[in-house]
Amino acid sequence: MRKKRRYRGFSLTEVLLAVGTLAIGMIFIGGTFLVGIHFTTIATERTIAAVAADEAFAKIRLYGVNLADPNLVVNELTPFEVLNPIAEDEFAYPSTKSSAAKQYYWSALCRPVHSDSNSRLVQVTVFVGRKVGGGTKYQGRVVNRPVPMRVAVAGTLGSDVLTIEEPDRRTWINDGCTVVDNQTGRLYRVLRRDVDAPNIIVLDRVWDSGLTGSVWVVPPPIGGGRYPCVAIYQKVIRF
Repeated sequence: MRKKRRYRGFSLTEVLLAVGTLAIGMIFIGGTFLVGIHFTTIATERTIAAVAADEAFAKIRLYGVNLADPNLVVNELTPFEVLNPIAEDEFAYPSTKSSAAKQYYWSALCRPVHSDSNSRLVQVTVFVGRKVGGGTKYQGRVVNRPVPMRVAVAGTLGSDVLTIEEPDRRTWINDGCTVVDNQTGRLYRVLRRDVDAPNIIVLDRVWDSGLTGSVWVVPPPIGGGRYPCVAIYQKVIRF
């Protein structure tokens, strides 16, 4: 007599294991796509910021700075619009006559490199920021675009810790922000803000200024939101 041929299929356990393995793999693959999109967005914005900064430096050279202006002092940063009040739309990028809403804006802080009145060298710090949504408002002297604002701080020489002296401005400086020392123009990256003591921030390097002073930072939008500053660039320009 012929032997009966047996046919065996997959058990339910084997199917569940296969589906579970596939699901876990798809989760990891999906995560890599999200991370890739995130870093692509950052790279795109920084590329735009570099071009916007070049345009900003060109405009600053074009419009110029009055070196005899009493607001321009060697131990303090001064907003460019205080030294030269140009039209507001000049701070938008790209600087075209298009009626479309602009998303990127720049601001600049200026400081003479030397105290010698014959020196024509000025350190220029350009902040490039994004504006999301036409109705978004920002802190400070200009509410329709992100601009750097001063925050009083206290530090200790030889330490990378700063204390924010203005309680109402503590939330302006958060993890990942870049701050600029008002006295020297040096850039510092904020590694973290203390959870238990929100007036304490830790920098990426040792604070190299006075025990008391101030820093410039681009605050978040009014009501909260994403950190608007994309990048900060510095150049020394001869006027």
